[in-house]
Amino acid sequence: MYKKVRTPCIGVCSTGIGDNVCRGCKRFAHEVIDWNAYSEDQRRVIAERREAYLVNAVRSQLEIVDRERLLAQLRHQQIRFDEDQNPYCWVFELLRAGASQIANPLDYGLLPTLPARDLTLVEIRRRIDEDFYGLSVAYYQRYVAPGLQQA
Repeated sequence: MYKKVRTPCIGVCSTGIGDNVCRGCKRFAHEVIDWNAYSEDQRRVIAERREAYLVNAVRSQLEIVDRERLLAQLRHQQIRFDEDQNPYCWVFELLRAGASQIANPLDYGLLPTLPARDLTLVEIRRRIDEDFYGLSVAYYQRYVAPGLQQA
């Protein structure tokens, strides 16, 4: 049995100013508008796409080297995260909550990848968010927009 899919809205919607992909939650404008009308299966498809893109973006910047340490820190710091999601999604929630307060990523079971080795966690968080958005925009432009133009 699947858990109910909650809205990924974080209250920073940019679709109202004309973006086809929300800069906050990375859903497409029509998904934001129609969310309440979607079935759980439709919501799950959207959630799985977003999760895959987020995991890809986080893994390009950070490696989880100690999952149990990450989990313990998330709980200790009382960071809200979905334990059913991929642990790389947990990392993004951690960074959103306090990237500027983490001095040593290893204390959280994390190791920056080679391209991110000399960056602050604030910069890493920014890069992850940009990559997550970029992957969502690329999917929208490649697969969604052409269908909208034909309609």
